[in-house]
Amino acid sequence: METYAIYLAYKDPRVPWYARLFAACVVGYAFSPIDLIPDPIPILGYLDDLVLVPLGVALALKMIPPPVLAECREKAQAATQDKPVSRTAAAVIVAIWLLLAALAVAVVVRVSGN
Repeated sequence: METYAIYLAYKDPRVPWYARLFAACVVGYAFSPIDLIPDPIPILGYLDDLVLVPLGVALALKMIPPPVLAECREKAQAATQDKPVSRTAAAVIVAIWLLLAALAVAVVVRVSGN
């Protein structure tokens, strides 16, 4: 929700230009599928997800004026509360993952048996 609030603040003209620029970079990086350090690299791969993004979010929150941030947090909260929830879709996705896991186990058992 904080990332969405930063996104909303980025679009607000009351936020200074440098904070808007930094907020755009933080939000873009947080939602980008490309990481500074690729995830397959052991331990270091998750460093950006665990350290860089939270630090960027914290710094962006400090740059945004408090009244604007409070308003954007309220808007973000309201937007996230009205999300539709589909338990059927969730059940289908879980079933697919379980089926794929069972298939992977079956393949490993078959390969290791030969």
